[in-house]
Amino acid sequence: MPEGWKTFTTSDGKLAFDLPSEWTVKDPAGQTPPGGGVFVEVRNPAGKSMATLRTNMVVGAECLKKQPYGMYDSEPLPALKQSGSTPRFTFESRQDDTATDPAKTTMLAYGITSAPEPTGPTACPIAHFFSWPPSGAMFGGVYNPFDTTPGNPPNVDTPEAYTETPEYKNIRAMITSLRPAG
Repeated sequence: MPEGWKTFTTSDGKLAFDLPSEWTVKDPAGQTPPGGGVFVEVRNPAGKSMATLRTNMVVGAECLKKQPYGMYDSEPLPALKQSGSTPRFTFESRQDDTATDPAKTTMLAYGITSAPEPTGPTACPIAHFFSWPPSGAMFGGVYNPFDTTPGNPPNVDTPEAYTETPEYKNIRAMITSLRPAG
């Protein structure tokens, strides 16, 4: 764990992750799924949402339309392996060629996924869900290069540049530290 960080363990005692000590965790961050689970949100000191973690999620979706994509970062997470499947952390994008607002043509998100890694020029929509008992979980967030609210890195206009910021490096370290508690 990096110096100056703390460990958070979910209220059900099943998962833990490390985060910068100045960041806060809202627990619960909203309604939990029917049948239990956890829902927490991690925020930086300016109040910006860095990521959310939810368990007991319904996972699985049909891929109705593939879109051009970008993969900026990917790392397997063996600590979260379930039933022979090893999820991975990704930072990726999808291009919506039908959007007319330039701010909505590209979606950028980071998180943990059990979805197969895309191949070829197009991919299914971003699905940052991973297998976790009893059904699935999610731990991730979105990056909006057009967001100028306080607490955002200034002058970061490409996903490649964002991966070099302290904010991204902290988010990545936090999400990839997710592990079974205990």
